[in-house]
Amino acid sequence: MNLKALGYNVYLKSIHYIPNPDTGYTLARVVTEHKDRYTVMSETGLLDAEIIGKLRFTATSRADLPAVGDWVEILPYDNAAIIQRILPRKSVLERPAVGSHGEKQIIATNVDVALIVQAVDRDFNINRIERYLALIRSTNTDPVILLNKIDLVSKEDLETMVKSIIDRHPSVQIIPISNTEQDGLAGLVGFFKEGVTYCLLGSSGVGKSTLINNLLGATRMQTKSLSETTHKGQHTTTHRELMVLPGGGILIDNPGMREVGTLGSEEGLESAFETISAYEGTCKFSDCSHINEPGCAVIRAVENGEVSRETYANYMKMQRERQHFEMTEAERRKQGKEFSKIVKQMKKKR
Repeated sequence: MNLKALGYNVYLKSIHYIPNPDTGYTLARVVTEHKDRYTVMSETGLLDAEIIGKLRFTATSRADLPAVGDWVEILPYDNAAIIQRILPRKSVLERPAVGSHGEKQIIATNVDVALIVQAVDRDFNINRIERYLALIRSTNTDPVILLNKIDLVSKEDLETMVKSIIDRHPSVQIIPISNTEQDGLAGLVGFFKEGVTYCLLGSSGVGKSTLINNLLGATRMQTKSLSETTHKGQHTTTHRELMVLPGGGILIDNPGMREVGTLGSEEGLESAFETISAYEGTCKFSDCSHINEPGCAVIRAVENGEVSRETYANYMKMQRERQHFEMTEAERRKQGKEFSKIVKQMKKKR
């Protein structure tokens, strides 16, 4: 496996990584992560790996540890390796950690294109799509929407769904496909380019695992039908995994996400809502919150029907969630600093 096929590109060259043969260190990419154990792929193939002690003890959060998609420097030995350090990340796809206030969970790193997979029969929800877009737009990542299971709806219904996305997000690429009927898959195979890293995002049951099997030309991922009791998708992917496609391109699969928490910068959220951001610069006040200020161009656009009320409501809801997360994160950091001070004071007294 050559480094170019793994995604080694101009970005990695720009950080001036130069392997030193005398040290025995080499470059690899994280393929899977299982707590403190990893699988990495280098030019010599797959290796089981663990992190060096210094990397473990200096980490202040999970974000400081290797994640799927990371480029790492390793020291191979026998059929295994020790991860020495993580190279700077080009991009980080992350969301609020489930059940943890103010903490983040890394989905994947060094992703070039994020594929939002939506099933048009049950899963289609434009508000959820906007959440994925906000997550993606906060990084140096391009979004693409894959509408799957198009064989289960009429042509007219599909056209209506596509139009509803275009009306709210005109610049996002949309690719309709059917895993079972193979519709659109031939064109999708040609969509993937060598050295480019793609990431699949979507709920359980939208067809991500079946899609991967079709792209690989083999049954590699386990698949399940919808739950008969809840009619919702069942988790088939239990961990994140990076794989190289036969025709080129690197694909990262993720477990289905039932919740897509809002995270990222103000700029990322504005970028996700193109129809709203087009009006924000013309508000009377530069710090307009678009709630009830006089001269608000966004509110005026909503009242005139230029921006849908659904889009506006979803945007404002996600703004509130983002602000709440930022306050929670700041409070958590403050508590951590205060606790560190107490520990230091106790050590001095001893």
